[in-house]
Amino acid sequence: MNAGVRRLLGSTVGLLPTRIRRGVAKGARWTLFPWSSYWRGSYEPAVQRALCDLGQGDIRGWSCWDLGAHFGFYSTALALRVGPTGQVAAFEPNPLSFERLERHRRMNGFDWMKAYPLAASDQTGFSELLTYGDLATTSTHLKYDGEGSSESSMPLAIRTLRLDELVERGELRPPQFVKIDVEGHGHRALEGMKRAVAGSRPSIIVAFHSQPEVSGVLGILEPMGYHWKPIVEPLSRPESMIDGDYLFSP
Repeated sequence: MNAGVRRLLGSTVGLLPTRIRRGVAKGARWTLFPWSSYWRGSYEPAVQRALCDLGQGDIRGWSCWDLGAHFGFYSTALALRVGPTGQVAAFEPNPLSFERLERHRRMNGFDWMKAYPLAASDQTGFSELLTYGDLATTSTHLKYDGEGSSESSMPLAIRTLRLDELVERGELRPPQFVKIDVEGHGHRALEGMKRAVAGSRPSIIVAFHSQPEVSGVLGILEPMGYHWKPIVEPLSRPESMIDGDYLFSP
């Protein structure tokens, strides 16, 4: 299915309401298309199980951050589980994905979820999201280390923010859980929230996409006493951690 057809379906029948059938976000309101694996409950089952196990199954009142929220599947699951006394912050720089994320937040009436149309990073300012002409994919990303932008990458200007600033000005509570899935930019995002992490020592799930991201995340979290275990191990190169999901615990 080409990008034009996906966009058309996504903006018409794709907006029809449904509910998530099973899994960590079971019962939440959702939209029909695309990414039907979200509402079918079949998306990333191992990561879903890890979220269910947080806090021995009870995270009511927690503060949770979702970096690279896409349509807000995990943000929605976390908002259901923390309840109105908790707080969820979802960060998504892709404007097409953010629009659907915000729709899902409103559909569920999650006043305790805050959605931010920006990328968590080590600098507050502006950057470029490389889109390659298709905002409907999950692979739009900030530049990988050493990657340049070109006309073919069709970069889109976006805002970036050090998340420590949100805590320091009282806009967000320090997190007790963080999910990071930001296409190779996780070490930069973590650098920008290092003070909050050092202070509150949250559990963290990271999806790795590049070797600099792996090295950078380990370089920040291991000196803080974090240990890690795989949730989903990489199939091709398990020793590299790239394309795997890992739980970091203090």
